[in-house]
Amino acid sequence: MVTIKDVAKISGVSPSTVSRVIANNPRISEDTKKKVRKAMKDLGYHPNINARNLVAKSTKAIGVIMPSSTNVALQNPFFPEILRGIGSVLHDAEYSMYLSTGETEKEILSEVQRIVYGSYVDGVILLYSRINDKVTNFLREQGFPFVIVGKPYDFDTEINHVDNDNFRAGKEITNHLIDMGHEKIAFIGGSRELFVTRDRESGYVAALNEAGIEECDAYRIHTEFLKSGGREAVEHLMSLDTKPTGLVVSDDLISLGILSMLESYGIRVPQDISLVSFNNVYLSEITKPALTTVDIQIYELGAQSAKVLIEKTKNKNEPAKRIIIPYQIVYRDSVNRLS
Repeated sequence: MVTIKDVAKISGVSPSTVSRVIANNPRISEDTKKKVRKAMKDLGYHPNINARNLVAKSTKAIGVIMPSSTNVALQNPFFPEILRGIGSVLHDAEYSMYLSTGETEKEILSEVQRIVYGSYVDGVILLYSRINDKVTNFLREQGFPFVIVGKPYDFDTEINHVDNDNFRAGKEITNHLIDMGHEKIAFIGGSRELFVTRDRESGYVAALNEAGIEECDAYRIHTEFLKSGGREAVEHLMSLDTKPTGLVVSDDLISLGILSMLESYGIRVPQDISLVSFNNVYLSEITKPALTTVDIQIYELGAQSAKVLIEKTKNKNEPAKRIIIPYQIVYRDSVNRLS
């Protein structure tokens, strides 16, 4: 087994200098660091991170908490993309990622308690924002560093969060349908316990109200962020006497389910019904028709959440940050102008 002494001997420095290079001590010259790191690489030496972290009282790891069981959530391309953004920042900072799983809210809370009490991670990123969330309450009570991707339910408190202006995005994408002559517009969203759904739906309602279009309760549906949820929504809408001419869908993956279900009904998009969506996941561009959707910059949401959290873990007195990632509408082929 290769030791620090072996590295020191090959690179011609003392073992204590090797230790300082591993810790990236600023007092060690770049030339010495390069020489020692080359020796480490040539010998295949890997420092004992756990021992080093014990001294520094840091795990150099971040916990990432999914909103539901990982095997379900990862069906949605949103999550691999946001994990890619988080991972890029953690990699550069030499942090590890601990991905939390759980089938239910109770299981997720139990898992978070385990990693916090067991000092497995320095901080936590929550990939959701839910009303009266027990995980959020637990982290606040513990004074444990965390950041929410989304808007905290207790908006007045000092909670780090990274979000889009989902109300404004919901209003703007609905206005696009209105500008194209649509008045019978339905909204299909995820759980109403999630703030992202509430904000996008509120924007949809605001656009209808400003345009003087009467709201229709039968046109507002809440379902899972999965393709199967989209299919159930279409069955309901197609059973109505007055069917919508436009759909605002709060997630691209639901939109894919809707497209396949509409096709089975013989309904064409956009010739018979127009559809706009959110997230701009990679599937939205290659599906037929390609979706007009709100690009919320998923990768950047992840990257910024990781940056904010690392800052907080290094300095617990760092003031809470509220970062709003800009969005833009990507206009494609899923909307038709009504004559």
